[in-house]
This record gives sequence, structure tokens and C-alpha cells, in this order.
Amino acid sequence: MVRGLAVPWGIALLPDGTALVGERDTGRLLRVADGRAEPLGTLEVRSRLDEGGETGLLGLALDPAFADNRIVYAYLSTDEDNRVVLFSFDGTTLGAPTPILTGIGTSTHHNGGGLAFGPDGMLYVSTGDAEDPAAAQDTASLDGKVLRITNLGTAPRDNPFGNPVWSYGHRNVEGLAFDGTGRLWAAEFGDKGADELNLVEAGKNYGWPDVEGTDGPGGYADPLAEWPVDQCSPSGVAIAAGRAWLGALQGECLWSVVLDGPDAGRTEQHLAGQLGRLRSVVLAPDGSLWVTTSNRDGRSEPRPGDDRILRVVLEQKPG
Repeated sequence: MVRGLAVPWGIALLPDGTALVGERDTGRLLRVADGRAEPLGTLEVRSRLDEGGETGLLGLALDPAFADNRIVYAYLSTDEDNRVVLFSFDGTTLGAPTPILTGIGTSTHHNGGGLAFGPDGMLYVSTGDAEDPAAAQDTASLDGKVLRITNLGTAPRDNPFGNPVWSYGHRNVEGLAFDGTGRLWAAEFGDKGADELNLVEAGKNYGWPDVEGTDGPGGYADPLAEWPVDQCSPSGVAIAAGRAWLGALQGECLWSVVLDGPDAGRTEQHLAGQLGRLRSVVLAPDGSLWVTTSNRDGRSEPRPGDDRILRVVLEQKPG
């Protein structure tokens, strides 16, 4: 769809069929349409690209009432923290960002960054452990969590711990997506054991740092699917055609996972080795997937035209 970007990370599909796209390390926001990327402005962010790091402008999400209020949310890194901000976008001009949730731990690695509004109207935010594994088990910390907040950044009264924390025991979740039944799925980076696709539910403990992958009856929430870390490193996730679709960085492919039925948890690899590192995956209104490459993130040799946004059409299999 477009070439020559620098680590496109967040994608927010606009009602007119175009998209708002953020570049991780430059902080640039671009409007992508008709094969072109039009720069709109820049958010001030802390990039650690020169350190091989993962901070910058990360997730984007439209307010559920965007058609009326024109509000966009972003997860970004500063010198002091990771935070969620909101700003207006009237189609041509970006408003000044207003922080609504601050104090999320930041580090060279494990910064999370996913944003997704749920069918309940709440904003779900994925965070990393900021390279402090113990923080993931501390329900008073925002780090190593999936958070649930209102559109103004406050904690809903029915959250399980009386604060923004929704689930805990996560190492580094970047991708969040809801399916058609309202279930929340998260793509999680492992350490040396296993990368995971998790069904995220209120108050559950997903095990990090005590366990990676499935622990059976050990008391932690088990993933639906897991991979050796050199085969996946999942970033973005989207739900389509009964499967979760995950962009794999180290695996350099798109993974799909069957979500329900007798084949639930079955994985399949797509586009392997064709495009380099794949990061963000977003479901478009027409049922296709928008997928970004991430070959300019300091972890691989860029290819001509990198980084790109691709449109992937899902074919319906007979029967």
C-alpha cells in the first residue's frame, strides 16, 4: 500500500477508508491513502533506536465516538515514562496531546504499547515489565499488565484491583484485539521459553516471571497457543475469519491461530521469509489485513522500499 516508512507501529483506520499511522522512532503521524503517506505532524517521543531499543510512538486508537468528537489516543514514550495521551484530529490538523495516564514504566526494552477499545467502551492498554520482572506480579504497579481505563484515563469501579490493572503477570504485550464475541486477545513476547497468544480475562495472572507458556494445573492462566521464541516474537494481533493473526518479528512471518472448535490453538505460518520482520496487524472494514514491516528498527538489514504497509486478502477455503 505504501513504501519508505520508518518502523510504522500504530494504525488507526479512519471512517473514510484512509488510515492514521505512527512511526515509532520519528514520532511522525501520517495519513495513508491511495498509495501515499501524507505527513500530518509529529508527537514528541523518546526513541532508543540508537540503543537497539523499543520506545517511541507506539499504539494508536480512535475514540468509539470519533465520528462526533474526533479524538485519537496514542501510547508513547517520554524520558520519564510511557503514557497514554489523547489529541484531536479534524481530518487535516492534529491537536496538542493531553496526557490521561502517566507513570507506566519505561526502559530500553519491554515497553508494551497496545491500545484497543472494548465493546464496553473502555480503553485497554498493554504494558511491558520495563525490564523489571518482579513488577509484573505487583498488582499495584502499571508494568507488565493489561490495563483498563475510561476514555479520560480513570479506573472503572469494576476493575478487579481498584486501579487500572485488569490482568497481570505479563512480560511484554504489544498487540491487543477483541473478537466478535467481545473476548480480548493479547500477543506476548517470551524470554527464552515461549511466546504466547493469551485470552485476557479480569484479575487473572499470566505467570511471568514464574512461568512462560503453559504450566497446566500450576495456577496461572495458560495461553491458547505458544511458540519457541526464535519462531515468533509476536507484536501486532488482529482477529479475522475465526483466527488470530499475529505479526512475527524474529519469525519473519504472519502466524494464524484457530480460536474455537476442535482445532482451537492450531497454528499456521504465512508469508514466511518473504518480507522480513512483520509487526503491526490490523483488520480493515473490508475484511483484509493491514500488515507493517519492521526492517528499519535496528534488528535487521532494511530491504529496498522498507518499511512498508501491506494489504493482505484472506481467501475463503472450500468447505
